[in-house]
Amino acid sequence: MARVSISGGAPKEYAASALFFDILKDHDKGLLKKTVAVRVNGQLKGLKEVVGSDGVVNVEPVSVDTKEGIEVYRHSTAHVMAQAVQSLYKDVKLAIGPAIEDGFYYDFDIQAPFTPQDLEKIEARMKEIIKADYPFAGSILPKDEAIKYFSAKGEAYKQEIINDIKDADVSLYKQGDFTDLCRGPHLPSTGWIKAFKLTGAAGAYWRGSEKNKMLQRIYGTAFPSKSALDEHLTRLEEARKRDHRKLGRELDLFTTSEDIGAGLVLWHPNGATVRRVIEDFWKGEHVKGAYDIVYTPHIAQVELWKKSGHWDFYRESLFSPMDVEGQDYIVKPMNCPFHIQIYKTRLRSYRDLPVRYAELGTVYRYERSGVLHGLLRVRGFTQDDAHIFMTPSQLEPEITGVLNFTLYILKSFGFNDFDIYLSTRPEKYVGSLDNWARAEGALRAALDSTGIPYAIDPGEGVFYGPKIDIKIKDVLGRSWQCSTIQVDFNLPERFDVTYRDEKGLDSRPIMIHRALMGSLERFFGCLVEHYAGAFPLWLAPVQAVVLTVTERNDAAAKELCAKLKAAGLRAEADVRNEKLGFKIREAQLKKIPYQLVIGDKEMEEGKVAPRKRGGETLEPMPVDEFVKLIVQEARLPGR
Repeated sequence: MARVSISGGAPKEYAASALFFDILKDHDKGLLKKTVAVRVNGQLKGLKEVVGSDGVVNVEPVSVDTKEGIEVYRHSTAHVMAQAVQSLYKDVKLAIGPAIEDGFYYDFDIQAPFTPQDLEKIEARMKEIIKADYPFAGSILPKDEAIKYFSAKGEAYKQEIINDIKDADVSLYKQGDFTDLCRGPHLPSTGWIKAFKLTGAAGAYWRGSEKNKMLQRIYGTAFPSKSALDEHLTRLEEARKRDHRKLGRELDLFTTSEDIGAGLVLWHPNGATVRRVIEDFWKGEHVKGAYDIVYTPHIAQVELWKKSGHWDFYRESLFSPMDVEGQDYIVKPMNCPFHIQIYKTRLRSYRDLPVRYAELGTVYRYERSGVLHGLLRVRGFTQDDAHIFMTPSQLEPEITGVLNFTLYILKSFGFNDFDIYLSTRPEKYVGSLDNWARAEGALRAALDSTGIPYAIDPGEGVFYGPKIDIKIKDVLGRSWQCSTIQVDFNLPERFDVTYRDEKGLDSRPIMIHRALMGSLERFFGCLVEHYAGAFPLWLAPVQAVVLTVTERNDAAAKELCAKLKAAGLRAEADVRNEKLGFKIREAQLKKIPYQLVIGDKEMEEGKVAPRKRGGETLEPMPVDEFVKLIVQEARLPGR
């Protein structure tokens, strides 16, 4: 017998052969409405597994509303998709099919890519499998028997996965006539799946390596109700409308060129204007925050990166060296060693600290072509980088200052919702455990002092120190990794960075690496999608366009445009021989915040008739009054 405690309640005796499903049903039938798995003494298990244990068993129901629960739900749906594909395409070989954020995928080795028509057929077959309500049945096999089983089925990818498993036994799951290699757990049966949708197909290299075969990946998602699925699909459609790559073309913001190379961005005048405004705001705020702006080269000798540790820890992300007069150079992946070299050009006293260097520094990192994605994943990007050198006593107040500065900058761009993580020591690291504990403690204290909610992200620090990561949430609730604050005891040691302390002795400063926006490219892509290309007035590449009704109004339109520009605004005059309605529609498509119509009446009265891009029409007003209005509205944040 087993004594089972549900969610810390009083234990009750059940047979060791009892199913968790039946135990929960006996405890509270209502629990099963949302429960899809259980956590048993800390281990995730399926509802149709047996207790299988004597003594006290602590059982925590896992709801489908939780991260673990929805993963069980979606991973089970991935198995159903694999069964459907295998039943429809006899020559297919199975690779892997995990749950991912917002859905799942499965990779298949099949001759021809999947078409939209294929996805419809697969969805129809999945519905049949779900209706059949096949139980998900788990079993354990010795590795050699599992290899024989999948070898007989010609499943080479499964054999390769099994060979990499260190345990003596492996886990399989079966539903109907379909069996797959899987740790589980799964839903009790296929009939538990209520709503799903296959969302697309793409190529994917086996195990993410371009050296391996290209497989065909089908993406999908699943939810416990049709209404939740419909809501998600609506968000996906809205996300497609906001795709920064699509809007980048439509608004003439940026492009990439095959002649130049993948992952290298060309900023068009409109995009460059927005970027310039961002950079001007960034520089102004840093000067006010007692930072010194610096500039550093784009290349450096390989020995610099060996000394910093980047060569050993990030070799796969660095571009190959180039020979310069017998010396190996690479394009820089980071700015930090350059800032250290500036710091070391003269002796520093404790009275000089903290020293804060900031740079909009362009760096280059090798990314595989398969992961490049518009502005969000590129090979050349500009970091809003800064490095702060300080005494140990200055560490916590500097972290607090950087944290508050980061949130101020992000909020200035319209981001007010964040997920914040404290990332701790990874498996591969440098430096002493004492220094790591000290750095993590300072980061934690800074977070606690601000009262901002945060979570611990174990093992996700960088090799030289722990960090705070801030993920911004956009208007659709999607998270974007941008900001980071990292404590570093390592580089000052490697580069023998010192300052003269109060006793006249050489001491080692502590270093903070921080980026408020992250990369400008990624941040710009986030802005485009957050605002759907309709930037707030202070960021808009063109803030106002003057539209004429007839040729008689051309001179007045040009005069008004000049007046707006003289007031520091970004304005254009559209004096083309086109109908006014056409000009208005075009200005709306360009998402220009203000359209100013000038016809004979406006000329006679010395007024303009402003229209906002959303369609709202303001009362006609004197030109000077409008200029004053828009200048006030267009001010940079904090001014």
